[in-house]
Amino acid sequence: MQYTRGMIAQTEQGRIAALVQAAHHIVIIQADNPDADSLGSALALEHILGDQGKHVSLYCGVDMPGYLRYLAGWDRVGSELPRQFDLSIIVDASTLTLLEKLQASGELAWLAAKPCIILDHHATVDRQPDFAKVLINDDSVSSSGELIYQLAQALAWPVSGEAAAHVMTAILGDTQGLSNDLTRPSTYRVMAELAERGVNRPQLEEQRREFSKLPRQIYTYKAQLIERTEFAADGRIAHVTIPQQEINDYSPLYNPAPLVQGDMLSVAGVGLAIVFKQYDDGHVTAAIRANTGWPVADELAEKLGGGGHPYASGFKTTGRPLNEVRSECLMFATELLNNIGKDTSDETLQHANA
Repeated sequence: MQYTRGMIAQTEQGRIAALVQAAHHIVIIQADNPDADSLGSALALEHILGDQGKHVSLYCGVDMPGYLRYLAGWDRVGSELPRQFDLSIIVDASTLTLLEKLQASGELAWLAAKPCIILDHHATVDRQPDFAKVLINDDSVSSSGELIYQLAQALAWPVSGEAAAHVMTAILGDTQGLSNDLTRPSTYRVMAELAERGVNRPQLEEQRREFSKLPRQIYTYKAQLIERTEFAADGRIAHVTIPQQEINDYSPLYNPAPLVQGDMLSVAGVGLAIVFKQYDDGHVTAAIRANTGWPVADELAEKLGGGGHPYASGFKTTGRPLNEVRSECLMFATELLNNIGKDTSDETLQHANA
């Protein structure tokens, strides 16, 4: 089953409630590219389900990035799928493209043999799993965290202070601090409810800033990335490439993409910031972030086999040269930027001529 917009349908609510009620051991799964929304959502669910007496395990195929480790509980996320569980819940991902670690290990088949719920909010998704008992991909909410909060409210699941704080972190992560167009009126209402539950947003922000302070070598490396940043499409696209050696040297300390993308997006006229990573085994990845008013990140990623939402997305290619992938990506990105507002203008013109 799939539900894509608005409040979660009662049929899906009932299926989720029944699956959770029947399970004792639940594993919560994040994609291979964890972010504040996925980790915040996973930790919120851990508290919500744990308070119902469930045994909860957390899984991600990669280690948690350093910039997310201000979230209490990040160290409970393991990189090995439990051998025994009754139910899996995949958060913030509804594409097999982002579960390659499970596919490579052969554990995806084990996952598919058990009941599975998928809770996501990305509008553009390719290669959706066909084994989920319930698949909700609701792009009317800002984040998976907001979706989980709405689900908990609908099912009368208690939301503790710890869970509420993780929901707020998830929302702030995908909305860039409530600054992009993913923030809806419902998002502000949820944020107000979380604050009424005692979540201290300034304290969360201070924790994030304190943990995000840069080691000296990362500060120097950031300057190098800024120096290497290139611009395309008349300055509307900023992009930089990270080779394997730098991934090895710096990723354990700080993920290069979030390290520099905020600065790239702060340049006047820039609508898209793209960080390419080139690996020695032949694959290329790209992290795409968009400024408010330039909501094309999901469409761009989809054209290259990835996905995401309008302001944050990514893709991965294998067996293609970096220069070819980068050129194709920049070409598609330029086309998308050129078309912003065009459909609306054409529609207006048609109505005027009618």
